[in-house]
Amino acid sequence: MVRRLVCLLPLAVACSSPGGATTSVGWTGDGTDGGTVASDDDGGAPAPGAGDAGADAPAGPPLTTIRVHYPAGSHVISLRASVPPWSWSAGAAMTAGPGETWTLTTAAVTAPFEFKPLLDDQAWSLGPNYRASPGATVDVYPRFMQQNGQYSRAYDFASQILGNTRGIWIYLPPTYLENTLARMPVVYMHDGQNLFDPAYAFNGTTWQASQAIDGGANDGSIAEAILIGIENTADRISEYTPVPDPTQSPSGGDGEKYLQMILQELKPKIDHDLRTIPDRAHTFMIGSSLGGLISAYAGVAHADVFGGIGAMSPSTWWDGDWLVGDVGMTPATPRPLRVYVDSGDSGPSNDDVTDTASLAAEYQTLGYAKGSTLDYVVQAGGQHSETYWAQRLPGALAFLLGPGR
Repeated sequence: MVRRLVCLLPLAVACSSPGGATTSVGWTGDGTDGGTVASDDDGGAPAPGAGDAGADAPAGPPLTTIRVHYPAGSHVISLRASVPPWSWSAGAAMTAGPGETWTLTTAAVTAPFEFKPLLDDQAWSLGPNYRASPGATVDVYPRFMQQNGQYSRAYDFASQILGNTRGIWIYLPPTYLENTLARMPVVYMHDGQNLFDPAYAFNGTTWQASQAIDGGANDGSIAEAILIGIENTADRISEYTPVPDPTQSPSGGDGEKYLQMILQELKPKIDHDLRTIPDRAHTFMIGSSLGGLISAYAGVAHADVFGGIGAMSPSTWWDGDWLVGDVGMTPATPRPLRVYVDSGDSGPSNDDVTDTASLAAEYQTLGYAKGSTLDYVVQAGGQHSETYWAQRLPGALAFLLGPGR
């Protein structure tokens, strides 16, 4: 069962900065996302000495290092793994170090392997096994007890730019709640009252956003992230549309002011109050319908902030398909690193599937490649409603955030 937070308080960050060739598993305090960072580190080989003898000295075996970042307090961390000198049946003690980091190093590993940290050699870390290769230094930020994240309607947010007030919902994933050393990416989402709680959602149907991240955290399919749900207001049409549409009433066109509210007022507060990774590679925006329209526009106008964009059933019809042309004029740099676009193919308007296909094609014209930097999904039988956005949200998050391991 998902529990609500009564309040949100800033949490202190204590995290070491890895050195050498490092693989970080999960979202970490240094902003890495599970890739291996090339370095000048020699993997433990002895430095050449003076003269020919030093130059010809054989290199030693590569050192494999596991570093577990966890505030264990009076507890201890051990490790079990699939290859010698470790095993799944007996824990190997890890050495406590500064910054609440636990380390274990060996030169005996010769093949890729899986591993898991344990708390007091009894409680296994939750989620799938971690993976590493010989010679790697791998940093992990595990959790041992927290099964689910928590969401709340955290506060009412007054904007000087827009001159109005709205509710802000915040979901904190399970690792964030337990492991105070972990920092997380942030996904900004529109129509925030529809994301989590049926009591607030339109027609009582939510996007099941917390369940999507919780499930992905437990099976490793989605990297954990903070979700920020920005409630809409009575000015929703104007705030979610970047340009006016003279055929509509209201005609809209305040979308840039709405984005400036997020950029200048909301995001700085979120980055101050929470343990975020604030750079663009770890900042995302997702919305549906007009929320998809404003999200796609943010990818054109503010790709320096939002590195990943999710446009679900976007209202590409607005002002005669204005969005398709605008995306076509996206500057060469910066551009979003990844874009997710989808629609259904059913319902009264077929979920605008034809215009959305044109939008996806425009991204491909820009050089986005399906399956790597672009994911375009058409859901058979999908209609323009929260029911179907909830069904497609896990896939959208998995594509934009990547896997959790």
